Amino acid sequence: MSAQALNAQPPPLPLANVNVLSLPDVVWNFGGALEHSPRYAEGVGALRPFAQVEDLAAAFTAAVLADSPEQQLALIRAHPDLAGKAALAGEVTAESASEQASAGLDRLTPGEYDEFHRVNAAYHAEFDLPCIVCVRENTGASILSGAATRLEDTPEQEQATAPREIGKIIRLRILDLVRQDEGGAAT
Repeated sequence: MSAQALNAQPPPLPLANVNVLSLPDVVWNFGGALEHSPRYAEGVGALRPFAQVEDLAAAFTAAVLADSPEQQLALIRAHPDLAGKAALAGEVTAESASEQASAGLDRLTPGEYDEFHRVNAAYHAEFDLPCIVCVRENTGASILSGAATRLEDTPEQEQATAPREIGKIIRLRILDLVRQDEGGAAT
């Protein structure tokens, strides 16, 4: 299977359809939403039906926040570096590629790429983790500024911040994956 096929984002589904999908189809549609961690889609799929799309998104966030520290760490480490080698090579999920592009991380100057690589290296040296940021809520400049501030945190603080950022990321991804009607409610 090609990398493009692996990174293909499924078409948006109405919430009513999500509520009746088979569990394998839930995993297929949502398994990549948390960086190659389909076990969250399996767990959330078992909680259906959901009345609102926000309830579905909240279930993913709750699953991450309720997970063991070891599993949270594995999920954090599954995320790519911001503007890192995997992103440049097109080896990230379609969701990550789109999100990084939304913050302009695919159009950085050589100097800006160098700054992101410096920050990524500092994060790995300080925390042995990638810097997790909901890039869709930021710009390249605000990401770098926030990362500089977070580098002053303790490892425990950073391991608490990263899952909260993942919660923001998954909420936006679920809202992309589940179609809304014109009135804003899930169809």
